[in-house]
Amino acid sequence: MSEEIEQKSLRSVRSFVIRAGRMTEGQERAMQENWPVFGLELSAGMQDFSQVFGRDADIVLEIGFGMGASLAEMARLMPQKNFIGIEVHPPGVGRLLSHVRDEEIGNIRVYREDALEVLEKCVPDASLETVQLFFPDPWPKKRHNKRRIVQPAFADLIRRKLKLGGQFHMATDWGPYAEHMMEVMSAAEGYENQAGEGQYSPQPEWRPVTKFQKRGEDLGHGVWDLIFVRTA
Repeated sequence: MSEEIEQKSLRSVRSFVIRAGRMTEGQERAMQENWPVFGLELSAGMQDFSQVFGRDADIVLEIGFGMGASLAEMARLMPQKNFIGIEVHPPGVGRLLSHVRDEEIGNIRVYREDALEVLEKCVPDASLETVQLFFPDPWPKKRHNKRRIVQPAFADLIRRKLKLGGQFHMATDWGPYAEHMMEVMSAAEGYENQAGEGQYSPQPEWRPVTKFQKRGEDLGHGVWDLIFVRTA
């Protein structure tokens, strides 16, 4: 598949819907005060993240961080790493920047953009240690399955952005989506399942329980983690 065809495939269907929701006064204030320091713009193009953060360190990129509590916690507990969060919903971005301000977290940068656009236009190849995708919209209705973000072209895009040995870490509380992720990733070239062929990984101690995970567990859902390592 050519790069042009891959890009058309990635862009053909949106994997997210912009949810309604107003920002609180605190979130708006955090945006105004902290976005100039911690916000990143798509228009800036391809980034040199060592300059963005002012240091060389392993980079963890999270797609769809929701309200940002778990990403802020990981960044606070792992100050030796640089964290990049991508989220399209303004209240979530505002809430994360509130955490950044209140907890004095300096190793986070944020995009308020479509993750595919950011990955294609702003993230250099072989630059990321980890990509995290926790509890994305499962699009459970069969006719909507094509909207799921984990698809073959997406898996290849992530592989290109990871360093050799880097990890693509996914988690979901929707069994059919876990099976879909496993099928797509097991067939993707250049990856190895860290837990073994066809096996799910135990939840790492360093991954906080997110609001979405707690909600799913309260509804009786299971939780599945998948960690695939770039090998080529």
